Amino acid sequence: MTVILFELSFWLAAPVWLLMIFAPGWGPTARIARSPLTVVPVLLVYLGLAVPVFPELWTAVSSPDLETFRELTALADGAGAVWAQVIAWDLLVGQWMYLEGRRLGVSPLLMGPLLVLTVLLSPFGLLVFLGLRAARSRNLE
Repeated sequence: MTVILFELSFWLAAPVWLLMIFAPGWGPTARIARSPLTVVPVLLVYLGLAVPVFPELWTAVSSPDLETFRELTALADGAGAVWAQVIAWDLLVGQWMYLEGRRLGVSPLLMGPLLVLTVLLSPFGLLVFLGLRAARSRNLE
């Protein structure tokens, strides 16, 4: 069951990513991206994975250290829960980037690859976007 939930967390987020990347100008895309509810299905998967390992999860977050976190992620449900959490937060970051990009008039031809980078390596995508956003904001002043 853990493997199914692990994979499901990505597939629940994928439609929103696909809309933002491949249909950025379609009316419903912006409405969907504005909703924080898009992450609820992924968070339900997170709960399904986190509840069975809650004692280990609590220990890892209440007294964080590398070894405790390593022990959590050595458990299948622990690793799955961390993955689902990453998927959910990455989706929220991607939605914010998409909306900010539209607000600033960033071309979808630039935002699409940037969102793909964010799906794959969120911190890199976010850093590049923050730089682009700063430069774009300066130009709009």
